Amino acid sequence: MIAIVDYGLGNVASVRNMILKAGADARITSDPHVIRQAERLILPGVGAFDHGMRSLLDRDLTAPLNHAVGERRVPVLGICLGLQLMACGSDEGTMPGLSWLSAHVVRFDVDTTRLRVPHMGWNTVTAAHPSFLSHGLPERARFYFVHSYHLRCDERADVALTTTYGGEIVAAVVKGNIAGTQFHPEKSHSYGLALMRAFLDWQP
Repeated sequence: MIAIVDYGLGNVASVRNMILKAGADARITSDPHVIRQAERLILPGVGAFDHGMRSLLDRDLTAPLNHAVGERRVPVLGICLGLQLMACGSDEGTMPGLSWLSAHVVRFDVDTTRLRVPHMGWNTVTAAHPSFLSHGLPERARFYFVHSYHLRCDERADVALTTTYGGEIVAAVVKGNIAGTQFHPEKSHSYGLALMRAFLDWQP
């Protein structure tokens, strides 16, 4: 069973629709028991870091998520804020993250006379390392981004895809059974569909 974690801050219906297009089904849930038993997890999210962590804590979801991902080693895909919550913390707030990745979330440091923040729109991605996320993707695959903060990984080996916005930034990560995208595959048409199918087939 694929569980899409609903903590009040994600495009959960859009994510489920993309999974349906990919030929599978998923359950949108905020039930800790369902999350503990899931065979795959998707952690979407839009919004501020501390708000996201508080929402997970208020719904008693951090422990079942840690159990599923850390102990049962189920494949998990974080999307946008969902990816950022996997880090140790964020410049956007003061709360600790889930700490599944050795990473920190930082604000864009760009010339705002040339580039807008938030970064919003379509960007091509480049494979930093071979991974299931890049397998089968066409050259110059484009994904839809909406964010003011981005992930900075301590371990370069965790970075799967990069993009450029005032310099190179992390577009996606893969580490063990943990994967995440800064972009929104559910808003990225055929490219997002290809990536979601890859996640559904992934056997870490």
